[in-house]
Amino acid sequence: MTPPLLLSLLLVAARCCRCCHGWSSFQKPAVTAVIAFGDSIVDPGNNNGLHTVIKANHPPYGKDLFNHEATGRYSNGLIPTDLIAQELGVKLLLPAYLGVDLSPEDLLTGVSFASGATGFDPLTPLVVSVISLEQQLAYFDEYRGKLVDIAGEDETARIIDGALFVVCAGTDDVANTYFTTPFRSAEYDIPSYVELLVGGAEEFLRNVSSRGARKIGFVGMPPVGCVPSQRTLGGGLARACEPKRNEAAQLYNARIQEMVADADRDLATTMVVFLDIYRVLDDLMERGDKYGFSETTRGCCGTGTIEVTGLCDSRFVSVCDNVSQHVFFDSYHPTERAYRIIVKDIFDNYGQVLIG
Repeated sequence: MTPPLLLSLLLVAARCCRCCHGWSSFQKPAVTAVIAFGDSIVDPGNNNGLHTVIKANHPPYGKDLFNHEATGRYSNGLIPTDLIAQELGVKLLLPAYLGVDLSPEDLLTGVSFASGATGFDPLTPLVVSVISLEQQLAYFDEYRGKLVDIAGEDETARIIDGALFVVCAGTDDVANTYFTTPFRSAEYDIPSYVELLVGGAEEFLRNVSSRGARKIGFVGMPPVGCVPSQRTLGGGLARACEPKRNEAAQLYNARIQEMVADADRDLATTMVVFLDIYRVLDDLMERGDKYGFSETTRGCCGTGTIEVTGLCDSRFVSVCDNVSQHVFFDSYHPTERAYRIIVKDIFDNYGQVLIG
């Protein structure tokens, strides 16, 4: 166990390290830590060491990140959980739990267990050999043990009690498992598949709550059918938004909000907040010029129509010069600039609840 004096020094160091890369925040953090579960939207590199093609640890990913390093974040720069941690005054980057030499300060202020291309459907991570949400919970249990070793049981309980937990998954279930592979669409229609996902999400939230989470931000699904790759796969020659994918996303969001309301009543010690991103992303894609975007239907990588993860590789494809004009970096993931708008919208609409 870390001696009390050393623990105090570590906590001071964690606060003071926030004055780098142009970001300075010495105010008291709004939460003790940020802890994330989910898919590629909040994965900062947990897939890097896996035997899977779903990785972003190669250029051009990270081209606008500090030192232009491809850390495994699926964007040109920061991802939402980094921006959330900054906004809450916790730290500059929310690191991956796996494959990183994490300092005690990193552990004390939170990590991400997310894995690109996972989902609430148990089949989803199996198809592409990534980390299931169940395994992410197992990693959290391991992480909690490390916190106890560093800070003791009481301080660990305080950190977890005061942390913001972020859960972001479901899009890969719809875009990949249901609409791209034949495994589920033959067995389920869209409403019944959505119920499968909602059941998985409810079980996951209850498992997170049982581990001490008191505040959970649950991210809804975007307009899946308008994502560049889904336009290409399902939108015909015109690459229009594909309506069935959007129908699934809208139904999922409606059912998840009902589930979250029920969970709030049942989980007396845990507050679950549904974070709607469908509306703001739909606005970015349909009225991008309002935000200064000139390209809303193609990514910045290669042709922008299909390139993602292994297909988005600087050895084989070029990258656009005007990244800031694109809503999407690859054919699936937004640019840092788009993420900043999305996260600002989250705090504008839910900030008082998340912080209060």
